[in-house]
Amino acid sequence: MANFTCKAIKQTFITLLEERPLSEITVKDIVEKCGINRNSFYYHFQDLPTLLEEIIKEEAEGFIHSYPSVNSMVECFDAMIEFASKNKKAIMHIYRSVSREAFERHLMNVSEYFVQQYMDTTLKGQTIPDKDMQTIVRYYKCVCFGLTIDWLNNGMQEEHAQSVRRMFLIQKDFSKEISDFLQGQI
Repeated sequence: MANFTCKAIKQTFITLLEERPLSEITVKDIVEKCGINRNSFYYHFQDLPTLLEEIIKEEAEGFIHSYPSVNSMVECFDAMIEFASKNKKAIMHIYRSVSREAFERHLMNVSEYFVQQYMDTTLKGQTIPDKDMQTIVRYYKCVCFGLTIDWLNNGMQEEHAQSVRRMFLIQKDFSKEISDFLQGQI
């Protein structure tokens, strides 16, 4: 029963986030819509920020597990857009709230995962020093993160996403260029 109640609280909160900004949602709103009492809410969650953090973390982890490998930076970016578009209004309400930091932290983790998977896939069998690989992953995770944030700042417009996607298509073989450059350095 506790697991059912926890899931109901989370789903109700997401539904409310689709309807209105985070600052306009209260524990009272959630418990009334769920049909539970306040004690049930506080049994599962300390407060709304704790609830939000858990939802963001679970969504990010679930999304990561749905991509065991990544074959291109376009796929990385498309995955980031898919992650952010899943609950578009809720994402924008979180992004424009005081809880933006939690969202950005998990978005950065998702970005790093996708870039790491891409590099592992495309550079498989290459001998690249760990320090160089860490630098490459750090750079491109920041690129993906920054472009996703830019897309969010522009209201999640499809044409903006297509423009960024096109940039990745233009430089699609950069992992080979990186590998060739680093092989010349070793």
